[in-house]
Amino acid sequence: MPWTSVFEGGWTVSADRPAQGLVCARLGELLRPELPTAAHASLELDLVFLKYSQEQMQSPRVTTPEPPWKTRKSFSRSTLGGQKGFSEIDLKLEMVSQDALRRTLFPLGGLTKDFVKKIAAENRLHHVLQKKESMGICFVGKRNFENFILQYLQPRPGKFISIEDSTVLGTHKGWFLYTLGQRAKISGLREPWYVVEKDGTKGDVFVAPRTDHPALYRDLLRTSRVHWIAEEPPAALVRDKMMECHFRFRHQMALVPCVLTLNQDGTVWVTAVKAVRALAPGQFAVFYKGDECLGSGKILRLGPSAYVLQKGKSRSRAATEGPSDGNGPGRDPTP
Repeated sequence: MPWTSVFEGGWTVSADRPAQGLVCARLGELLRPELPTAAHASLELDLVFLKYSQEQMQSPRVTTPEPPWKTRKSFSRSTLGGQKGFSEIDLKLEMVSQDALRRTLFPLGGLTKDFVKKIAAENRLHHVLQKKESMGICFVGKRNFENFILQYLQPRPGKFISIEDSTVLGTHKGWFLYTLGQRAKISGLREPWYVVEKDGTKGDVFVAPRTDHPALYRDLLRTSRVHWIAEEPPAALVRDKMMECHFRFRHQMALVPCVLTLNQDGTVWVTAVKAVRALAPGQFAVFYKGDECLGSGKILRLGPSAYVLQKGKSRSRAATEGPSDGNGPGRDPTP
């Protein structure tokens, strides 16, 4: 099995820059044909959880009589969401099956990284202490992201276009090199512009001139069929077809209050109480109720941006008040 198998699947899943860390975190799936079910379930969780510890929770005292790193059996459902110092654990846990959780041990689950490093120092594991934190795409290392991706995807040159007046601002090597909310490096322009829309058919990337531009904000999304950690949707959601909860789609971002609407195919619409910056297809929306991580769904569709909605209101108001001078804003990209 080539080492590139860890991340190559992400390019075939979506060229829209998915949450690659979540995709490669399921490395255990690559070994499924060679392992019996129980062994695979254990390995899958080991690969995910042994890599992480809860980063900012209060460390146990070294003088604790019983070793604070004693291996513990997992709970059948996640209760990490409400704990201070949320780590990437939840963003991995939400993809794991209930059957796998029942076979899981959490030897580092209650420890901070600082405390784990202290244990390493006491046992003279200096190579652990000197190893740098992994950043970016797991197992790939520090590389130029654009050059790396272009080793696997063919360039598709396109244009950077202003969302406000449709002015062509520059060119790029491929719309798949950019994610919504990212700063776009446009040759010849000193002021920052940010990616707000992408047209995969024409290859155009639409940009806005401010990091807080309303084109970056949305309050509606639809996910793929949700993976519920408890195997079934919450009873309240099944009963009422709607449920209030919270979600996040990036590591350590604040939880966002929302309302879930359950569809017949198991997908959900997520309506945020307040518009959220830089939602993007390919990311995973992870859902919480109180202290419990419920599960997740991959973001497939987005609702219109706040900018599009503002323009719609302006046009409606102009139509009501009378004809305009015809010099309105440029066309919108397809939401």
